[in-house]
Amino acid sequence: MNTDYKVAEVELSYKNRVPKKDRKQVLDSYTAYKVLIGSFSDGTIDYRETFKVLYLNHNCQVLGCSTVSEGGITSTMADVRLILQGALLTNATAMILAHNHPSGNLKPSKEDDTLTKKIVDAAKLLDITVTDHIILTSEDFYSYNDEGRI
Repeated sequence: MNTDYKVAEVELSYKNRVPKKDRKQVLDSYTAYKVLIGSFSDGTIDYRETFKVLYLNHNCQVLGCSTVSEGGITSTMADVRLILQGALLTNATAMILAHNHPSGNLKPSKEDDTLTKKIVDAAKLLDITVTDHIILTSEDFYSYNDEGRI
């Protein structure tokens, strides 16, 4: 019997090259919107739907922004496991979910509501707070937190 098993090596890493003093503090939805707008390449916010996450430390400073998925014109798939993996890698205590609506319509869909609840519930198990879910366009945004929905 051969007992020589080969196993793939798993390597996870997170590198923050932004000094602590230069990390943007996000205390409101408008600041989050401004940070998120800056994370889109020119012209892409109105082109295809993209799901992003801002990972925050205990002082609400941005540890990083991750593009979780890029989809088509009307939808994108966000994997809860990848979102939480990013939170664990960055040692985040909070996160802000975000995605754009290329149509310009800021109203959350039923799918947006379902996904938000799913991520909030999963994050709670890890003592990570989802402070907001922002739907954005190039001109405006909708905040679940501002509307009392998170």
